[in-house]
Amino acid sequence: MYTIGLTGGIASGKSTVAALLRAFGAHVIDADAISRALTATGGVALPIIRAHFGAEVFEGNALNRRALAAQIFADEEARLALDAIMFPLVYADMFEQVCALVVRGEKLVVLEVPLLFESGFDAQVDEIWLTVLPRDEQLRRLMARNQLTEAEAVARIDSQWPIERKERRARQRFDTAQPIDRVAEQVRAAWQHAKRKAESPNASPP
Repeated sequence: MYTIGLTGGIASGKSTVAALLRAFGAHVIDADAISRALTATGGVALPIIRAHFGAEVFEGNALNRRALAAQIFADEEARLALDAIMFPLVYADMFEQVCALVVRGEKLVVLEVPLLFESGFDAQVDEIWLTVLPRDEQLRRLMARNQLTEAEAVARIDSQWPIERKERRARQRFDTAQPIDRVAEQVRAAWQHAKRKAESPNASPP
């Protein structure tokens, strides 16, 4: 199985690129979707989060995501503690999904992982694709999408690796400030190239 890690800064267009890849026939496994399921009401991560962070980040049996975010983006130790809870659960689920694709005979998968580098999961993929956006536009989009103040949005952006550090380790780079048709052309070309590599006898095993 040949694996592509799709990543980028928060609000930098990963979902747009992932949607294009799905339209081109890619199997995309979304780490954020897995995380949301794990932390939905009844999710397996909730008892662990409650034990560590307390009842103040819950409303009844439901996770108060905004209250939890306020804690973790104000306190690096709290953020790292949450990462230590969530990363193993998310990646175990991703591995199960990849194995299911292998059983079906699939040879190529895209893993959409926002914290690919920060979690160390970049070592588990064959190549890395990165979405990039000028910081001012990233900030504007994040504030609008998540209804955040500028300070809240800056804290979220700064909690991740600087984009320049990620660019040094990425094979493909998609500037999502471009018109969508131009982004689509680049994604299609990268996808076609990846499919050819996945068919190679030297493609990585799962």
